[in-house]
Formats: sequence, structure tokens, C-alpha cells
Amino acid sequence: MTATVSSPPLHAPGVPELSRRRRTRDVLATVMVHVAFAIAMVPLVWILYSVLGHGWHLLLDSTWWTNSQRNINPERAGGGVYHAIFGTLAQALICAVIAVPLAVFTAIYLVEYGTGRLARAVSFTVDILTGIPSIVAGLFIYALWVTTFGLQRVGLAASLSLVLLMVPVVVRSTEEMLKLVPNELREASYALGVPKWKTISRIVLPTALGGIVTGVMLGLARVMGETAPLLILGPYASSINTDLFNGNMATLPTMIRENFGLPDQPAIDRMWASALTLIVLVLLLNIAGRVVARFSGVKK
Repeated sequence: MTATVSSPPLHAPGVPELSRRRRTRDVLATVMVHVAFAIAMVPLVWILYSVLGHGWHLLLDSTWWTNSQRNINPERAGGGVYHAIFGTLAQALICAVIAVPLAVFTAIYLVEYGTGRLARAVSFTVDILTGIPSIVAGLFIYALWVTTFGLQRVGLAASLSLVLLMVPVVVRSTEEMLKLVPNELREASYALGVPKWKTISRIVLPTALGGIVTGVMLGLARVMGETAPLLILGPYASSINTDLFNGNMATLPTMIRENFGLPDQPAIDRMWASALTLIVLVLLLNIAGRVVARFSGVKK
């Protein structure tokens, strides 16, 4: 015969009720969290409202997406943003091709292999790069590319400066995602005789793929909105330039800067519309990244 032991009721003698002080603290903490969230949302909603209110009408015009600003007088309406979109995507693509493998391999080293002084030095260097101002990255590449090697200011040089800004973001996000992978998965793979490098490539990386892609998207969102390195290394051009190794290349941030401060209403409209185009572009890239991570990662 099995005896069952029942737990005492919630309000039985000896089981204290939730005190009024604890209930008050719980309500107060909940209210503070909601107030902080509301305060944080105010500038975000304000920015989106301002950009949408001033720039949406140009985005509804098909010529905005198919034309450049070639032969367009800044004081008059007309032209489009095609050249700036191409320049932004081209420089971001080159930046990602260089930065993503470098950052992912660095994160793998720090999590899976890194021990001793070298690992601490690499981690310290990444921390320094995380806090480096964008203007400093642009000046460094300018000193190396233009002053030392005597090369021209081109789109490739701007992409190299963006690499310095994207690498630490991807390294830290990838590092955290790799740490979240359960060690049981690694141990099970080692128990089956799988080498470490294959365990990382076949088990660890696919498991953390969603977080890695999210980190890459965050890095791209940061570099696509940078202006200072582009002003130093990639001056604005009103027509499209498909050559990253020759000539000036327009981007959305430099197009915004080009129209900023001009008194004419068409220039002001182009400035707001360029900003909204950049927001839409980053949003689409983030959606695409989430879709790729959703259908490429290891299923739960």
C-alpha cells in the first residue's frame, strides 16, 4: 500500500502569504519596466514618423528607384537614388566578404581553441575595435591607402574602413552564440570519434547559425549607415559608378550628406527620402537574414 503525502494548502497555517511589501515591489518594478520601455520607444517612433512623413512621397515614384542624380540640378526636383543604392550595396557586400569570415574564425578561435596570452590579446584587440570611432577607422585607412601607398580614394578603400567597424560586432555576437551551444553536443560528437574541426563545422556552427546571421545583419546595419569613413575615402558622385577600384562612388549616407543643409525644398525632400530608403534597405536585409537563419539552422 502506497501512502501519498499531500502538500499543505497555500493559506494553511505555517505557509505565509505573499506580503504586502513584496506585492508593492512587484507592481512597482513592473510599472518601471513599462515606463522605461515607453520612454525608449518615444525617440524611435518620433524618428520613424519624421522620416516617413517627409520622405514617403518620393519612394512612390518609380523614377526614384530607376534613375540617378546625373545632370540633375540640386535646386530642382527629379532624379533618383539608384546610384546610391548600388554603391551602398556594393561596398557593404565587399565589406561583408572580408569581415564575416575573419570575424567568425576569430570567434571560433576564442571559444573553441583560445587559451593563454594570445587569446587574451585577441580578445583585448576586439574590445578596442568595438569602441573605435568611425572617423578613426577612416583616417587609418586613408593614411595607409592614400598617404602610404599613394592610391586614389575609391569605393574599395571605403569598404576596407567599414571592415574595421564590422569585425568586432560580428566577433562578439558570434562568440556569444557559440558559447550558448550545449557542451553535450560537442561531447557526443567527440565520443563518436569525430575530429574537433568537423564537430565545429557540422555541429556547432549549424546550431548557432541563427544567432550568427543576426550578428552579421547587425554589423551590416551599422556599416551601411556610416558616413564619416565614406566622406574621407569615398566622395559622393551624382552618377552611378560600378567600379570599386576607380572613381567616386555614391552611397545613401553620402547622398543624405550632400543634400543636407541646402535651402531648396527638392534637396530637402531627397535628403528625407534617402534616409527612408536606407531604413527600408536595412529592414529588408534583416528580414532576409532571419529567413535564411530560419530555414538553414538545425531544427529544435
